[in-house]
Amino acid sequence: MSTIASILRASEAALSSVEARQVMRLSTVDWLACGIAGRDEPVAQAVRTMVTEEGGTPQATLFGGGRVPARAAALVNGSASHALDYDDTHFAHIGHPSVAVLSAAFAMGERVGASLEAVVDAGLMGCEASVRFGLLFGRAHYQVGFHQTATAGAFGATVAAGRLAGLDGAAMTHALATVSTRASGLKSQFGTMGKPFNAGIAAANGVEAALLAAQGFTSNPQALEGVNGFLATHHTDGAAEQSDRPLMVSVSHKFHACCHGLHATLEALATLPRPTDVAAITIATHPRWLTVCNIPAPASGLQLKFSYRAIAAAALLGHDTAALTTYTDALCADPALIALRERVTVIADPALQETEALVTLDTPEGTLEAHHDLDAALPLDHREARVRAKVTALLGERADILWQAITTNAMQDILRLM
Repeated sequence: MSTIASILRASEAALSSVEARQVMRLSTVDWLACGIAGRDEPVAQAVRTMVTEEGGTPQATLFGGGRVPARAAALVNGSASHALDYDDTHFAHIGHPSVAVLSAAFAMGERVGASLEAVVDAGLMGCEASVRFGLLFGRAHYQVGFHQTATAGAFGATVAAGRLAGLDGAAMTHALATVSTRASGLKSQFGTMGKPFNAGIAAANGVEAALLAAQGFTSNPQALEGVNGFLATHHTDGAAEQSDRPLMVSVSHKFHACCHGLHATLEALATLPRPTDVAAITIATHPRWLTVCNIPAPASGLQLKFSYRAIAAAALLGHDTAALTTYTDALCADPALIALRERVTVIADPALQETEALVTLDTPEGTLEAHHDLDAALPLDHREARVRAKVTALLGERADILWQAITTNAMQDILRLM
């Protein structure tokens, strides 16, 4: 069996998992909330203006209003829903699975008149595929500078869009071969509009590849694995042999509006009493995060989202790290935050996994210590409660309408909210 066939089989098998389907429903609500909340961000406005001015057959709804061709909608909605960098993450391959996949699935689903249930099912299969392709590409692919959200995401988006387009096995193989020559996205874009645009590109590439395959378009079936193919040219070192269990059950939803590398630290801090006086704070983390989210003295709200020292100080001072409004230039300049930030030391501990953090507080009363692993199983009811709280914080009274629409499979109600 080819690698593509194996990934497709495992991804389709996830549809038989009740837990995976429940988690995917939560990821769908989470993604929609991120898109609605991010639709007025500059990157979303710029891409939406571009595709609106280009025009075309109105096939799919945009975050922020209007209808455009499905491929263009995927581009806009992927960019908008990743603009806040608040969508779900999977640490197996270090990527955001839902943002590219669901942007493609909703665009294609609306184009073909699919039900919400069919769109979510396609989303689950696509997200599973995205993570599995990401595992195939491996850590070297990410570390050398490729953005897995965009590269693996394009393959997952193709699977979701292809399922909704009714592609058979041969056509799906050609669609994935086509996207092998389109998938792109660089980590050098982090901290700019280019990062969320990467997600939009991935979603649009998926819709494009599926639509072409539906028209009989063919590509080299070995474009992924063959000579001069994607694996050979994109610095990959992953494994084709993968677990049969559904991987989306372990997706991590973001409950803090900052880099996911900081979340284990914030979750650990949340378990500790908040002392009135802290002499020193030590954060131990996996070495890879020191080059991702360890800005020592952030000067802007955006930089604060990537600073262990400042985010720990903000949390200890009682600032709500889940609130978008917390991340301001003014907070970075706050004397109290700066004073506490200077007492924070960040160390690399290779014994820790990428999902773990160990926090130590030295106080006059003694030493406090807490450990957290984002990969630890989170009971579904607890996960849902936290997603509900996040969605309410992002959308206010619109959150109830969104939950009701998801519960009743009311696709048109969701499109009106976008």
